Amino acid sequence: MVSIPQKTREYRLPKADGFHNLTLTEAPIPQLRATEVLIKVHAVSLQYRDLVIAKGRYPLSQKENLVPGSDMAGEIVALGDEVKGWQLGERVCSNFAVDHIYGDVNAEIKATALGAPIDGVLTEYKIVPAHALVRIPEHLSYEEASTLPCAALTAYNALLGPHPLKGGDTVLVQGTGGVSIFGLQLAVASGATVIATSSSDEKLAIAKKLGAAYTINYKKTPNWDEEVLKITEGRGVDHIVEVGGPGTITKSVNCVRYGGIISVIGFVAGPADVSALPMKVLSKSAIVRGIAIGSRAQFEDMNRLIEAVKLRPVIDKVFGFEELRKAYEYLESQQHVGKVVIKISTD
Repeated sequence: MVSIPQKTREYRLPKADGFHNLTLTEAPIPQLRATEVLIKVHAVSLQYRDLVIAKGRYPLSQKENLVPGSDMAGEIVALGDEVKGWQLGERVCSNFAVDHIYGDVNAEIKATALGAPIDGVLTEYKIVPAHALVRIPEHLSYEEASTLPCAALTAYNALLGPHPLKGGDTVLVQGTGGVSIFGLQLAVASGATVIATSSSDEKLAIAKKLGAAYTINYKKTPNWDEEVLKITEGRGVDHIVEVGGPGTITKSVNCVRYGGIISVIGFVAGPADVSALPMKVLSKSAIVRGIAIGSRAQFEDMNRLIEAVKLRPVIDKVFGFEELRKAYEYLESQQHVGKVVIKISTD
């Protein structure tokens, strides 16, 4: 039985103008409500979103003095009086938006997203509603499981959500960050042919080892959309995991097949003129779909697939709890392939 302290150490962001402001503080652990659980957090993975929030550039609302972080894995150490179906000691993740149980997202659900607008998971102990929990696949460590709530579920929703890929489809993943690497792994596990792009030959070599059939260095081949069309003999790809945003989406529309699907996930490539984009989308009869992570029901479906194929998340580097600023700095450098993880608990 884990002893439960009265206080927790947690990081807060008193001023959102850079991750240098992240401050380790101590706070009392609130009283559990009847339908809540207390999680001892073992590991947290970072997102590009966390960088944007720390710099005050997040386009959605965030509270002052926020506890950042949205992706954690831990164990249940206390249960509210009305919680059923869970036991002490079970290994769990929380869904990103704690009230997104099934179906489409809406404004009320988005208001329950961890790490903005509500306090996140960069803390030793976290209270969440029991309905937000999913069990961790048995073969995964806490560090590996902490990468699932955002990066993995976003990729799953993009490729295996309402418009699921089929065996034999061709999938383009942009870059080698967390979502793209999970997209590559899930697509390969589902029998798709994957084309991966990156600015680094070393990162592309890792993508090849993970199962990418084709790789494109977009620094050496700036017109990578034309290369994709060559690879697909002019047809275009069935699915695109689009993480660049305005800076890449025009090229994505150019190389998606007629009736293909572009899942818009990020905006790491920066601004660009997209005034001609609506007509390009229309002419291609393409589906351009924004991805807002996913529901708990999708999370459970994804975990069944991960368990069945024994998929292992790609972790680039693990930092200690006191090394959080270094972890943010490393994430910002874009040296990583896959995920950057914080180890919260050492026992």
